[in-house]
Amino acid sequence: MKYSELVESGANSSEIQAYLVDSELVPVTIRIPRSLRDSAKEAASLSGLTFTSFVKQSMIEKLSARSIRK
Repeated sequence: MKYSELVESGANSSEIQAYLVDSELVPVTIRIPRSLRDSAKEAASLSGLTFTSFVKQSMIEKLSARSIRK
């Protein structure tokens, strides 16, 4: 099942979050401004997270938010 199908089926936030984290890990390379990276690393550190965990958590929160499933 694809993410879009899950959203269209009316899955709740918990089901979407489970889908998003239950998969193999793949490497991703992105280019972002240094100031954005440094700020995200600082915010992650203040939250007791690694940069990678902070980015993953942010993506999961955004993708499972009810506001996108209209």
